[in-house]
Amino acid sequence: MRITGGEWRSRRLHGPGPGTQTRPTPDAMRERAFAVIGDRVVDARFLDLYAGTGAVGLEALSRGARMVVFIERHRATARVAQANCAALGLDAERAEVRIRPARIAVNELARSGQSFDIAWADPPFEGWEEGVRALEAAFVSGLLAASALACLECPAKADVATVLPRELAVVRDLAGGASRVVMIEKAER
Repeated sequence: MRITGGEWRSRRLHGPGPGTQTRPTPDAMRERAFAVIGDRVVDARFLDLYAGTGAVGLEALSRGARMVVFIERHRATARVAQANCAALGLDAERAEVRIRPARIAVNELARSGQSFDIAWADPPFEGWEEGVRALEAAFVSGLLAASALACLECPAKADVATVLPRELAVVRDLAGGASRVVMIEKAER
């Protein structure tokens, strides 16, 4: 597993240990998604929900994001994300790892008055709908600005359109193998 672009291009990252259920976003999928996100990531505040090893958030930082908050509910997996941040010399101003379930973290961050420009949710595939609910909560609470971009990584066969609230709209859908990244924004009304 490696960073695919930006300042730390080709830097290897610590992966999940054997026996974990963490499923890192494949390098090729991350590279495609960030090619679509493009300059929108530059100077962005980035929220990495279900962060796992932190590869997606670190990709964002490598490509110019101002800061990332990593949310991971499993302590052992969060330690891998912390180790990856430390290996890149990141301080708490640029990279914060919180050990919390995504929905709880979204509520806490919103109550604290924080806001983000881009969010990425990569929930366990068997519960991918929870990622939709977390992103919806982030938009509704104002944690994600009206102009924010949300990315949901989900199984290739997930029917996102049927569970997406009507206030949100799919703006891009990147398929690749067993997974896909669905890019979501607030619907124009």
